[in-house]
Amino acid sequence: MPRHDASELAHRLGRQAEAVCRQYLSSGHREGRYWLVGDVRNTPGRSMFVRLVGSQSGKRAAGKWTDAATGEYGDLLDIIRESRGLSDFRDVAHEAITFLGLPHPEPEQTSIRSKLLAAPSEMSEKARRLFAMSQPIAGTVVEAYLHNRSIAALHGTGSLPFHPRCYYRPDEQAPTETWPAMIASVTDLDGHLTGVHRTWLDPSGRGKAPVGTPRRAMGDLLGHAVRFGPPGDVMAGGEGIETVLSLRCILPDMAMAAALSAAHLAAMLFPPTLRRLYIVRDADPAGNGVRDILIERANAAGIEPVVLSPALGDLNEDLCTLGVDAVRAAVRVQLAPQDIARFMAVAG
Repeated sequence: MPRHDASELAHRLGRQAEAVCRQYLSSGHREGRYWLVGDVRNTPGRSMFVRLVGSQSGKRAAGKWTDAATGEYGDLLDIIRESRGLSDFRDVAHEAITFLGLPHPEPEQTSIRSKLLAAPSEMSEKARRLFAMSQPIAGTVVEAYLHNRSIAALHGTGSLPFHPRCYYRPDEQAPTETWPAMIASVTDLDGHLTGVHRTWLDPSGRGKAPVGTPRRAMGDLLGHAVRFGPPGDVMAGGEGIETVLSLRCILPDMAMAAALSAAHLAAMLFPPTLRRLYIVRDADPAGNGVRDILIERANAAGIEPVVLSPALGDLNEDLCTLGVDAVRAAVRVQLAPQDIARFMAVAG
């Protein structure tokens, strides 16, 4: 029986993007080149759009989707996983293979790390050039934006440079715009750049740019993350950059990683030295699902999982609304006792 990796399945699904959407996102409808629906879990609405037709240049593949309300994005495998409530890659692949009518592979015991590393990289040279053209954030709109989000601890943020005029194109027919942007480098466990994430900002620094999708990514994200601090035996992983940076205000010396979406956080690869993982949960259904998946994966890998839960929607909302002292007190009671002295001494 032939094998089917994630890249192959996503490509095959892309050829039948509209059929996939009708099957798994039945609450939505087609408008032009896109399928519109509320979210990746098939909630009615219009905030999430799935590209049904790839661009002639090949830069925009059919099946890629973005949720403008949450900033989440992904491919058709993510849609199958989330709409069906699946957690194991084998179950997602089985569902996709059944949908496509492909022969099923022989059962095999393969780790999620091996599956992700076996998929061919889609790293874009454009992502490398964009990161190379960016500059440190000191004194820029990015620094103002993060301060406006109550994030004052900006040490070790070389992975978040600033681009003063980053191209933004609403769609293929619209003219290209330029906005200042926070550019986040996405790297693998060895520190190699695999992609970039862009957050377009209002020039005032008071928030995101007034565009339809102020967050977009390019390159190879699956399994990788935006990283802060060298990996060690303890680290924290969360979805959003602002959420992870909020925790760094409390635990400035702990290694952390932002996976950029719930689906990518669930698939994040673990450093080989990791012994304890803090799961920085968002308080929503997707956050609950990621928590459960990461707990299961960590336990299977011999890593102790510890969940850090916010009082409100996420840790950045806590920081902005409740203040740093309240967040520090709430995080303190959720830490392993040995990590309080190790990581909170400076913050305290």
